[in-house]
Amino acid sequence: MEENFSDIQTDGERVEQIFSGIPVVPGIAHAEALVHWLEEDEIPYRKIKPEELPGEIARFEAALVATRTELLEIQQRIATSLGASDASIFDAHLLVVEDRTLIDEVLRNLEKDHFNIETTFHRIAEKYCKALQAIDDPYLRERVVDIEDVSRSVLRHLMGKNPRRIPTPDRPHIIIAKNLTPSDTAMINRDKVVGFATEAGSKTSHSAIMARSLDIPAIVGLGQLFQVITSGDDILIDGYTGKLILNPSQETLERYGRIQKQKDEVEERLELIRETSCVTVDGRHIILSANIELANEMDDVRECGAEGIGLYRTEFLYLNRKTPPDEEEQFHDYRHIAEQALPYSVIIRTLDIGGDKSTESLDLPKEQNPFLGCRAIRFCLNHPEIFKPQIKAILRAGVVGNIKLMLPMISGMDELRAAKRLIDECCGELSSAHIEFNPDIELGTMIELPSAVLVAKWLAKEVKFFSIGTNDLIQYTIAVDRVNERIAHLYTPTHPAIIRLIQMTTQVAKDQGIWCGVCGEMAGDVALTPLLLGAGVDELSTSPCLVPRVKKAVQTLAIPECEELVREALECEDHLSILNLSEGLAKSRYGELF
Repeated sequence: MEENFSDIQTDGERVEQIFSGIPVVPGIAHAEALVHWLEEDEIPYRKIKPEELPGEIARFEAALVATRTELLEIQQRIATSLGASDASIFDAHLLVVEDRTLIDEVLRNLEKDHFNIETTFHRIAEKYCKALQAIDDPYLRERVVDIEDVSRSVLRHLMGKNPRRIPTPDRPHIIIAKNLTPSDTAMINRDKVVGFATEAGSKTSHSAIMARSLDIPAIVGLGQLFQVITSGDDILIDGYTGKLILNPSQETLERYGRIQKQKDEVEERLELIRETSCVTVDGRHIILSANIELANEMDDVRECGAEGIGLYRTEFLYLNRKTPPDEEEQFHDYRHIAEQALPYSVIIRTLDIGGDKSTESLDLPKEQNPFLGCRAIRFCLNHPEIFKPQIKAILRAGVVGNIKLMLPMISGMDELRAAKRLIDECCGELSSAHIEFNPDIELGTMIELPSAVLVAKWLAKEVKFFSIGTNDLIQYTIAVDRVNERIAHLYTPTHPAIIRLIQMTTQVAKDQGIWCGVCGEMAGDVALTPLLLGAGVDELSTSPCLVPRVKKAVQTLAIPECEELVREALECEDHLSILNLSEGLAKSRYGELF
């Protein structure tokens, strides 16, 4: 019997069986199983004559184009429903169908061996997958699923078959699969799928990432499910502990019913505080706003009780298109969001492209290390023809009266002043053209580089606010790529250096009379809320779905106890000591959120 599997005999002949896997999305789901067994298509095999080569090449090119169109449609659907970050998962798929190395190798083998294009392409794709599987890197091995996903689509187009779809019964169900590809996950019926569990996979798999955005309880890495589970079986998945229970007993159902009831009660209490102010026990108001990527997220912002938009990521406007948006398109988008957010403010971050974000609409340089390359403000300063239309659109939308402009990845005074000169140019050009705009729009800067912290005293004299981007601040301070599994454990928000940098930034802001917020992932982590309040932040901006939890945390804390916590944290020498301090205070005040 597998190590991740156990039996429990219950009443009669019914057997409760428990599998243990890797939890990737918390939550509890109880429904019937829908087993998604992916049977591979039989690949037609035949030798071709030399005169058939042009036709085979034409079929291959047509299949690549059709697959690319299909991927772009899925990507657009995901971007609209989940956001640009999830849609960017399909950038890796698109790279496969555009990979000249792979395509050229297929064509060379086609001309050399004279096998039909289905056989030739299948063999080359398999070779690539085997090469990746042999690499001692879990993240790269996980990308095999992406290549298999794309090659399967190409082959189906070559064979004239429709895209494969998971069946969607008209009742709640939990999908059981060997592995779910990103395409599978993108096409599931969100109204009927209450969870999924897979034999393979990891926390870094693209399907796991998308499941987190869908907020569907999910477990991966469960091992041999197909040997014992069939469609229609009664199953329960526990996304908190990673357990899948086949034929749950009445006792098990009652126990999980109590857990679910407790969870629902917490959610109901959070709903009751939606319209309340985000004020600490001792009366300190902390602005609690939301991060968004799309205009259609404004409904979520209103429903969660956020005070406006603390970070509007404008990159989405440039993704999934061949030409960048012009000034008019951006102006209408920004004005619409600003009007929807009234009476609260909207902080629009200028284009933060590069690093892990690429787009066909911009001519981004190929760089050996893009995270240390021409990204964000560096790209914008090098391309005023891209930057100035965005600035003008923001200035024009600023007449609504609640827009603030924020610059990303500022490393020092030279970049800030260069950006301000371009802003002044835009003001002059709009004025000369007699176009209405707001010349007094508030300007702020992201603090996401250690160098920005060290020169914050001078930056603060030129701007009205700071917003600490903790994701990049941690990455650049500790020099760790958080999506690299081999070193991801080093990505620690409570590293003593990070706490010092945050505290230094808020102190400079206070001394210079400007406000300071946090818009990275730390802002939404209620285990770290005491640290951020104690460090002196004025604003927290997080995903809309996390706003009620953060509000509850703030409302049960007092600033003096948080400040004392930070004083103790600054004396700690390792990240676990600081995490334990902050989490200890958090659990003592709002343990139900954990």
